[in-house]
Amino acid sequence: MKNIILTIAFVSCSLLGFSQAKKPTIMVIPSDTWCNENGYVKTFDNQGYEEKLPDYEKAVFESSDLNLVISKIGEMMIQREFPLKDLASTLKAIKQQAIEESVTISNSGDIVAETPLEKISKVAKSDIVILLSWKINKLGPQKSITFSLQGIDAYTNKQVASASGTGRTSSSTELAIMLEDAVLSHIDQFNLQLQSHFDDMFANGREVSLLCKRWSDSDLDFESEVNGDELGILIEDWVAENSEQGRFSTDEYSQNVLSFGQVRIPMFNEKGRAIDTRRWAYELNKYLRNELNIESKLTTKGLGQAVITIGGK
Repeated sequence: MKNIILTIAFVSCSLLGFSQAKKPTIMVIPSDTWCNENGYVKTFDNQGYEEKLPDYEKAVFESSDLNLVISKIGEMMIQREFPLKDLASTLKAIKQQAIEESVTISNSGDIVAETPLEKISKVAKSDIVILLSWKINKLGPQKSITFSLQGIDAYTNKQVASASGTGRTSSSTELAIMLEDAVLSHIDQFNLQLQSHFDDMFANGREVSLLCKRWSDSDLDFESEVNGDELGILIEDWVAENSEQGRFSTDEYSQNVLSFGQVRIPMFNEKGRAIDTRRWAYELNKYLRNELNIESKLTTKGLGQAVITIGGK
């Protein structure tokens, strides 16, 4: 009996700790598969190849089912104290940002070649994106719903959680009711996976990547000697000193390119303010300019990649 009481107390404390833990911010977005199957895509020519990208704006504007399903998933997440970012509001912010950048394009710090998902992630600044898809199965008057949820780290685009399944067959015509029935038995385990990933980020830092390159007309390259050492080594040392527990990998080291992957950066600075990839890389950019007297320019791609180009602003 004593062991049973202790076990119950331990489980209760664990559940209480989970409920009180800081939760990741989340955004629910239709998956590429759902967008393609339902005709919400943009087609364009990419150097002779036809490429399709999801048209989130059209999907949100035209599909009442999508808005209903996102709302239901959002409701279930909020009940479990996971804060959500709104897709429709984010799309409006992206449109406004595009208008502003068209006016100041010469000073823009963004790389043009970004996917719609990367643009959404950058504006929303959510920790995790949930890619959602579903389809309705019909057998005579009976229906069921098959769903898929993929939790994607917004910084790395790596999958960190997943859930899928098919709900019970019923005669209900309410999409929200069928979806809730299908998802309910999976969502708590799905959220545990999300929280586990988020807890790892708090313990070991957020994973990002850094690319350093040079302008073709730059007198400097990464094998040039600066202050008695190769420039590439100085940059590598800076990354080691400013990453969590010195965790990173040097993926490429050449005269023209330095590439660092699996870089773990702090979640917060010494003032308790959240740090994203751009703010972290800004310190490297400042180090190059102020301490090494090297002209450099910082740009970003999505939330998770910083690009520093030496030899110009």
